[in-house]
Amino acid sequence: MPTPTDQATQLVTASALREWPLPDARGSKHDRGHVLVVGGSPSTPGAVMLAGVSALRVGAGVLALAVARSVAGSVAVALPEAAVHGLGQLDGTGSDPLDYLASADAVLVGPGLDDADVTRELLGLVLDTAADGARLVLDAFALGVLPGVEGFDRRAGRAVLTPNTSEAERLLDVAADELDGRDQVEVAADIARRYGAVVSYWGHVAAPDGRRWSVPAGHAGLGTSGSGDVLAGAVVGLLARGADPAQAGCWATYLHATAGDRLAPRVGRLGFLARELVDELPLVLVQTEV
Repeated sequence: MPTPTDQATQLVTASALREWPLPDARGSKHDRGHVLVVGGSPSTPGAVMLAGVSALRVGAGVLALAVARSVAGSVAVALPEAAVHGLGQLDGTGSDPLDYLASADAVLVGPGLDDADVTRELLGLVLDTAADGARLVLDAFALGVLPGVEGFDRRAGRAVLTPNTSEAERLLDVAADELDGRDQVEVAADIARRYGAVVSYWGHVAAPDGRRWSVPAGHAGLGTSGSGDVLAGAVVGLLARGADPAQAGCWATYLHATAGDRLAPRVGRLGFLARELVDELPLVLVQTEV
């Protein structure tokens, strides 16, 4: 896919993505990459499950989830496709190492986390112990604590950030109403420059080198509980397959938005569920690739 060199914004369409093909998906599940999703507090394990299934739906080969120890058994039964690890940190019952990080090709931190101190601890563990070449996606609370976490600069070039508006305000250290009326692609570009990472923000993608893209798809119905987990999961799944951060950000943002467009005629522009977005991803993917 041709990329802009003069900071012009390029539209992300199916035809444009075909000129930027994803890595070959042939081979075994191990060839398509190992994903680890870290999150899932006792009250919100579903966020990790949505993200994990989304990663599998876009073609990642192997999935592991790290969730609160108290809900790990239930999550393992509900999602038999995943290896599930318990984290005492999320229950306040101890501290578990993330020894299994070494095998992850791509790691997503944030879905379902609800405590800033615990999130900061877990993100620090990931930054310190993930494999050198591992790709990283930060979402939700992991974005909220990022400004105070050391060591992210070592991983920034292999990372994608997926903020909502309140998380963008936190990342840019601006007041709650300061982003109102601003061009969203400019907001994405500001965050990308500040953190040296690719950013997907409200249908716009920006890279730290000034490249930027916009997806002319999607609608207000995408603003539903769990939708952001689906997007973050699609990003980490494509990273595990070998896509570079900008490519994963553009493809995942397009797939997520187009999945919402496909649901609108059948369900309505409002009222569909995030889990229904997940189910649309494989078909949108194959239709985009051909």
